[in-house]
Amino acid sequence: MVLCWRSSECVTVLHKRQVVPEALDELASDDPQAQRSRRDLQRVHRAMGSIGWLKQAIVRLRMARPPTTLIELGAGDGSLMLRLARAVRPQLKGVALTLLDRHRIVDSRTLQAFDELGWHTTVVCQDAVEWAQSTERARYDLCFATLFLHHFRDRPLEGLLNGIAIRSNAVIAIEPRRDALASLGSHLVGLLGANAVTREDAVKSVAAGFAAHEIGARWPAQEDGWWTDEFHAWPFSHAFLAIRTSARAECTQ
Repeated sequence: MVLCWRSSECVTVLHKRQVVPEALDELASDDPQAQRSRRDLQRVHRAMGSIGWLKQAIVRLRMARPPTTLIELGAGDGSLMLRLARAVRPQLKGVALTLLDRHRIVDSRTLQAFDELGWHTTVVCQDAVEWAQSTERARYDLCFATLFLHHFRDRPLEGLLNGIAIRSNAVIAIEPRRDALASLGSHLVGLLGANAVTREDAVKSVAAGFAAHEIGARWPAQEDGWWTDEFHAWPFSHAFLAIRTSARAECTQ
């Protein structure tokens, strides 16, 4: 491992990313262990402070206009976006949300909850890499990818980021941080009541996670006119933000 000193804080960055299939990805969507693991992920997101970081990221993007067309890649059961929708009301209204995942596991109660918030929700069952490579012309104000990009090795990740850049005006990614603190946390998720699938996947996720500017280095170079930011979202997460400069508000004093 490599020791990096920053602002009087010692941050231990683990070695090169190690991307291997995670146990949840190998299970059928209706497998009881998979269903339990998805419920575990809701507790993991709370421990990581995901909603707080997503809200802060939206502010940090400084979008010229409130986003009204959103897409979440690897949306799972949609519960994280529902929590975010509740947390940002009434700032975001009349939103058209697309939840994209390989499995159709968003239930009717979640869709009804979005409806009650005034969010129109479309569920798309599609592989994200296929989506990135498709000729679809739909454009989105803001793309979310939470605990998702780390599933991809470098070349597929670059293709996915290219597709996001083509179809979105801005992106927020909150991923596992590949450092010693996150590694320690990944070995302790059992304290949250997580099952064996979640405990195994937590360790794999950190090994496949990001540090420094590893996502930004893969952001498509041919796409000029972007503002990007990448940082440690303490304690366990790594954040990457990007927005077209044309979609960003002018800085006011």
